[in-house]
Amino acid sequence: MFRPTLPPHRAGAAATVPGMTHKLSPGTAMLLTIPPLLWAGNAVVGRLVNDLVPPITLNLLRWVLAFAILLPLAPWVLRRGSGLWAHPRRFALLGLLGVGCYNALQYLALQTSTPLNVTLVASSMPLWMLALGTLFFGAQVARAQVAGAVLSMTGVLVVLSRGEWSQLLTLRLVAGDLYMLLATLSWAWYSWLLSRRDEPEAIRADWAAFLLAQVVYGLGWSAAFTAGEWALTPARIVWGWPLLATLAFVAIGPAVIAYRCWGLGVQRAGPAVAGFFSNLTPLFAAVLSAAFLGELPKVYHALAFALIVGGIVVSSRR
Repeated sequence: MFRPTLPPHRAGAAATVPGMTHKLSPGTAMLLTIPPLLWAGNAVVGRLVNDLVPPITLNLLRWVLAFAILLPLAPWVLRRGSGLWAHPRRFALLGLLGVGCYNALQYLALQTSTPLNVTLVASSMPLWMLALGTLFFGAQVARAQVAGAVLSMTGVLVVLSRGEWSQLLTLRLVAGDLYMLLATLSWAWYSWLLSRRDEPEAIRADWAAFLLAQVVYGLGWSAAFTAGEWALTPARIVWGWPLLATLAFVAIGPAVIAYRCWGLGVQRAGPAVAGFFSNLTPLFAAVLSAAFLGELPKVYHALAFALIVGGIVVSSRR
């Protein structure tokens, strides 16, 4: 089994014993289901506002709003003695991977790819989780996790082939799919780093403080990337209620709420098990695309859902 050292998920919680395995509880499963639902919505609205705001600028604006939401919850993080400024490497790396890169690359991918394709590429997450855990974090792969990865990826292929395996022979990836692959690698690395205990106890024990610490450094990365976007492309913003509503959603839902649930779920279940839940994103994307983009789900979506959930159940067994 994967056996990373996991930090406590709230103030006063006892630290997890290294090497201890966890059974997936219904509460933890719910925590890990909420982020894929919100991320699927993030992909759909990101596609809808393609003509209103540049992709990397959208990422910066969402995190500026998220910063404003988080600051009243943990303002002490910005003080000199909080520990934030004493661990620049830790928070700069988390900010780069989770705030600066992942969603910027996803919004960039949505310029040339569809929400369903983008979320399908992201569903290769369990494989990257297993690979990074084995290569860089000293994790061991159990046969149940390999079997779960095979089941989940089979579900992804069912959707990708639209229920007809011959479709895979004609599959063509666009630039957006490659951007999303980079985003997925970034998120897998970020998730494994969450299992490390390299930040001060006071910040680690407070979810708002921990996320705010990442956003502080992440905003620096996002601003630098946005400056490059405006310098190299004909970027423009079309302000109005559609864009303002989108910014409110992506800041509150996919940013603050999803990151909170994901961080807590990773701490409880471990990065390897959590990675399988990311495979729910394309199924949610299919449903939301039907609701907002007029693309109705098919029978093969139900089959894919069964395979993906089966992969989660198998991989999380002791």
